[in-house]
Amino acid sequence: MNEQRTDSDVIISCDNLVKIYKTDEIEVVALQGLDLEVKRGELMAIVGNSGSGKSTLLNMLGGLDKPSAGSLYIDGRNLLKFTEKDYIDYKRNVVGFVWQNNARNLIPYLTAQQNVEMPMLLKKQSERKKRAQELLKKVGLEHRMNSRLDQMSGGEQQRVAIAIALANKPKILLADEPTGSVDTKTSNAILNIFKELNRSENVTIVIVTHDVKLAKHIDRVVAIRDGRTSSEIIRKRSYSEEMQSLDGFEHGETDGGENEEAVSEELAVLDRSGRVQLPREYLDTLGIKGGSKVKVELSEDKDSIVVFRSG
Repeated sequence: MNEQRTDSDVIISCDNLVKIYKTDEIEVVALQGLDLEVKRGELMAIVGNSGSGKSTLLNMLGGLDKPSAGSLYIDGRNLLKFTEKDYIDYKRNVVGFVWQNNARNLIPYLTAQQNVEMPMLLKKQSERKKRAQELLKKVGLEHRMNSRLDQMSGGEQQRVAIAIALANKPKILLADEPTGSVDTKTSNAILNIFKELNRSENVTIVIVTHDVKLAKHIDRVVAIRDGRTSSEIIRKRSYSEEMQSLDGFEHGETDGGENEEAVSEELAVLDRSGRVQLPREYLDTLGIKGGSKVKVELSEDKDSIVVFRSG
């Protein structure tokens, strides 16, 4: 039986998570002691450049790959102790996945409704039909239920993929670059769908992307660099509050002087071992390269840390 831990507020907990890929000739450390907590019912994004480790993390959260070391609890379950049977149950009932490549989500010769019904084949036909129609309405495709995929746009296909991922009522929805292949207007529409589903389906949503512009639309964005959580971009006001402010400006109620920098800030993350990654632009400004030695001191009033370039 899989070891479980009870924490009603946290649904994803990564502690010093390590993933090492080995071949006969090389060893690659994809995650180097990553720490992350995601609260139940949260909608958040993980951003990072290619090779940062975000895709590796996504695969482990989705039960597609196993951690090498550290601690990974999801919905109270210890994934490091999972058996193959545990993984099958986990992928069937706990987590839903929206792939960047629609071909991995969709069966092209079926209609939208038939695609959404596929994960529910063990349920009664009436239940499958009702759930599929309900989800397609929620993603704005009630008029496309009987359409085949070749009759849909890329954005519409991505909406079908989202509905499929939610068919079995998962507790966590993982989305891999869900807006990577659509235009800005469609991207904003898909993000709005995620927000609405986050509320109506009571599902925790983790979006993995390279697009840091998501910080404009999502209240919490975690940045990964070199296999560790390096910083968090947190909005000082929630996205819904910002939209209300813009509505007020349109009606002459605010001066509209607040810009993006004023509503969000990036905070470096101190891991459990006391390590911190400094922002790349800071290192470039100071002329500090990887492997350099720096001097670290407490400020005079001992309420902050000062980093000096050595030499």
